[in-house]
Amino acid sequence: MDDFEIMLAAVRVSVERFVRFRLNAKADADDVLQEVYLTAYQRFNQLKKKDSFKAWILSIARNKCNDYFRKRAIQFEIPIDGLAEQGFSDGRHGVSEVYTVRDTWELLGDKDKQILYLYFWKEMSQAEIAKRLDIPVGTVKSRLHTAKQEFKSKYPYRTGRSKGENAREQSSFTSGFYKNGGISMKKLPEWLPEYKIEESSESPFAVKWEELMGWLLVPKLGEKLSWGIYDMPSRKCSHVYDMEVIGKAKVHGIEGVELTARESSYSDKIEVIDRTFVAQLTDTHCRYLAALTNDGDIRNYITFLDGDEFMLNWGFGEDNCGNETNLSPKGDIVRNGTVITSADKEFMLDIVGRYTVTIDGKSYDTVCVMDMETYNCGVVSEQFLDQNGKTILWRRFNRDDWAIDYYKKRWSEQLPENEQLMINGITYVHWYDCITDYIL
Repeated sequence: MDDFEIMLAAVRVSVERFVRFRLNAKADADDVLQEVYLTAYQRFNQLKKKDSFKAWILSIARNKCNDYFRKRAIQFEIPIDGLAEQGFSDGRHGVSEVYTVRDTWELLGDKDKQILYLYFWKEMSQAEIAKRLDIPVGTVKSRLHTAKQEFKSKYPYRTGRSKGENAREQSSFTSGFYKNGGISMKKLPEWLPEYKIEESSESPFAVKWEELMGWLLVPKLGEKLSWGIYDMPSRKCSHVYDMEVIGKAKVHGIEGVELTARESSYSDKIEVIDRTFVAQLTDTHCRYLAALTNDGDIRNYITFLDGDEFMLNWGFGEDNCGNETNLSPKGDIVRNGTVITSADKEFMLDIVGRYTVTIDGKSYDTVCVMDMETYNCGVVSEQFLDQNGKTILWRRFNRDDWAIDYYKKRWSEQLPENEQLMINGITYVHWYDCITDYIL
């Protein structure tokens, strides 16, 4: 077997699962898979990083699926490029790109596609649709109701949002479910306090970091935490979270703890999203074992055994070992001011320096832990930890072209006032910050 055959054999199951999940018809999926393998074979000599083979061939598979959708759209005279292909979901580090609307659309019948397209994308009234299709208005109402229910039943996230709402509000933090109820986040300020980050001349210290990556809570019995997201440059709090470990749990025989996270917008605490995770903390690692999704009235856990469905959002490290808890500088990431260079390897998480963070008049001796695109391609984070391993400040940066198909602008154009980093010669732009009630 040559190198291509060996690498393909190792990831074939993931590729087939990826394509068959998106295409209902087995014959169509088989045809698309053949195109994926042929294209990958023909372009294999262009792949510079062989350890990126899986991500590379999955990107080919995604493009081939999109080509399939476009051909089908032409057949049914539906301009599918007008649909919002990229959506967003939660994961270890907040917002991640996912492909939701397009995939759900493909699961619908032709009549459901037609009626939804005319109503939502063409914004035609029911009377106009009746005239266009030469059917009674009552039939339009019935078909529209049925199509909406079909879409909701197949859509992977129950957002509770309506047509025409702000795009970012509609797409951010969509997993989980909405329900009425209050939430008290009195400790968190509405506006992010002024802060200063000053590099220290002292060497970085090693630190025991036991927090869940991206969600800031230590998964131990009795732990609670409140934290908020602050948009930049406005510094206004957009979302607040109340988290708590609620008990012991076991997933596929592995013991951990169950924790809940309740989210609301800062300005409107009536609508709440509830989430549930299972996580495990050992002497050396911290990892997610399961995350809850909601399919109607069914509470559906995805776990570390569910392959890419879980790993792409919640997994980290080889075989989902999780993030190391005993951190010390490795030299994998080198920082000089706003210029960062990194080694060519997976799971890029490293201490890059020692800093004094002064926030709201209080000063903290910290080390800066940088995460380099381990969660979502195009996303980098800075996490300033004190000697107790607690987060003082968390900052997210987006690659300049991150989700450009969705936002239609580069981040340097959207947020020209925000700080920029130059990472391996590519521009990344500061998006938002997080603080917890630990510093208040």
